[in-house]
Amino acid sequence: MPDPFTATVIQAGLEAAADEMFEVLRRTAMSPIIYEVLDVGTGVTDAEGRLVSSGAGIPSFVGVLDKSVTAIRARHGDRIAEGDVFVTNDPNHGGVTHLCDIVLAEPVFHDGACVAWVASIAHWSDIGGKVPGSMPADAADIHAEGLRLPMVRLFEAGRRNAALFDIIACNSRQPDVVAGDLWAQVSAGRRAARLIRGLCARYGAGAVRGAIEAALGLGEARARAGLAALPEGRWEIEEPQDTGPPWRAAIENRDGRFTVDLREAPEAVAGPHNTSRDGAVIACQMLFKAVTDPERFANAGSFAPLRVLTRPGSIFEPGPDAAHGYYFETRIRLFDMLWHCLAQAWPGRLPAGHFASIFGTVIAGLHPDTGRRYTMVEPQMGGWGATAARDGIDAMYSTSHGDTFNCPVEIAEARYGLIVEEKALGPRPDAPGAFAGGRGVRTRYRLRAPAMLSSGLSHARVPVWSCRTDVPGGTNRLTVGRRGGARQDHAFVSGLALEPGDGVTVETAFGGAFGTPETGPDGHVSFGPKTG
Repeated sequence: MPDPFTATVIQAGLEAAADEMFEVLRRTAMSPIIYEVLDVGTGVTDAEGRLVSSGAGIPSFVGVLDKSVTAIRARHGDRIAEGDVFVTNDPNHGGVTHLCDIVLAEPVFHDGACVAWVASIAHWSDIGGKVPGSMPADAADIHAEGLRLPMVRLFEAGRRNAALFDIIACNSRQPDVVAGDLWAQVSAGRRAARLIRGLCARYGAGAVRGAIEAALGLGEARARAGLAALPEGRWEIEEPQDTGPPWRAAIENRDGRFTVDLREAPEAVAGPHNTSRDGAVIACQMLFKAVTDPERFANAGSFAPLRVLTRPGSIFEPGPDAAHGYYFETRIRLFDMLWHCLAQAWPGRLPAGHFASIFGTVIAGLHPDTGRRYTMVEPQMGGWGATAARDGIDAMYSTSHGDTFNCPVEIAEARYGLIVEEKALGPRPDAPGAFAGGRGVRTRYRLRAPAMLSSGLSHARVPVWSCRTDVPGGTNRLTVGRRGGARQDHAFVSGLALEPGDGVTVETAFGGAFGTPETGPDGHVSFGPKTG
């Protein structure tokens, strides 16, 4: 075990490796969804696949990487060699999310032994399937969603698998773009691996392993300290959904263990609205981290007290053929429901609900000026919930998204050949006697050439929930306006033909309100809308 000063330097070096991996990926990728929106995650695990450090990006993406590495190790075991690079996107084979999200993982060797792994995940603009953008809303099984890559070697002992590169390019409608994004991830991993090998050369592999163990111990200690400060008990919730039966869950904090019970979830659906068990675990990890230790520091130790219970065959643990294209809406609704449960159980500790949707909007076609094929993949921003002390925040990404950004209007118009007619804060009604939720965003696109639309959103019918007040939050809305004046709203849609002059309007919800506190004559504080 290195001395505390050396351990701290090594730990900082591992953080820097994850951060530099993120920067290389951001600076070299070809897709705006990566280099502008930053729809990526990077991380370092130890030799066993336990998360050690992470770069910027999407928290729910970072949560994928250790699970991917663990799955790769379980399949390939002792056959993993120096110079190997693995690729996967299949949620049944370490991919966790959906087929558009590509994971690259590389073992890092020193003196013939694996000391760590470096891994990245990024959303690619098209990986095949029945619609451009690879997110068909009517997919009945995973086979319709695109090319599946089940933990295969992209490089074997340093030798490029040329056939696999060809297969990936052949299955995408934008082969040059996916090739560029693929090489960006390869380069990012190589940069991080080189930094970790440098740490081993300077301090020794044993010191690096000792620093990792110390960091994991610190992560667990922080988590247990935060957990001990929370109320103990068991809390249950049932929450309506836009479609289908209500969801039910229970959370228990007792004897140093935080348990999330999802076994009463509905059955898996014959559509792209399932998420893998690992995906459900990630939603629970994000909740646990937020309530116990909300600082950026995170590694495998941060989640040691967490236990997640799921039921095989449910939407949170579906079968091998289940479609996952819109997993992100299922996962964000799960996180939001669990947040709602604790907000009811712990009055005043947590803010009200937010717009709770990734609202992924895909417009794909040929650029009217260049004739090049493009695929716009744009998550949307919305309103966050009010707290017991202030109004909610305007125009933020969902709680799954972390350090991401909207694509600038100038980039969108140049790369996609459409017109962004408006991007403005949406309306928000008054909330008498309550702090108001943050405002959503209204964005209007106008088509200059034929294109196809795919999108999926939550809270289209069930409004965002509020705390300690009857004033509800808003709803999300997607409207297609035709040149002739016809208008139609959609929640989940794909392959919808758009013509020049058609418009697409995205309106995200304002956040939930929070009743302002009132102090009675006995000094007791209660929450609720003011009267009189």
